[in-house]
Amino acid sequence: ESEIPAQTDLSVAVSKDLKKRGFTFLGPIIVYSHLQATGVVNDHIQACFRYRQITSLERNRND
Repeated sequence: ESEIPAQTDLSVAVSKDLKKRGFTFLGPIIVYSHLQATGVVNDHIQACFRYRQITSLERNRND
């Protein structure tokens, strides 16, 4: 099993909400892919060099 999920609780909730608003071809996997592409979620595994870089940026942004 992969360390990176194909969907999350957030992507399921967003997908359900968008379907209620009229979107038809939009499931939790597509929503999760969008969240990845836009940087809303950091799905790099902890061993990846980008994981540390991104979490460092997140900490600095929240200060």
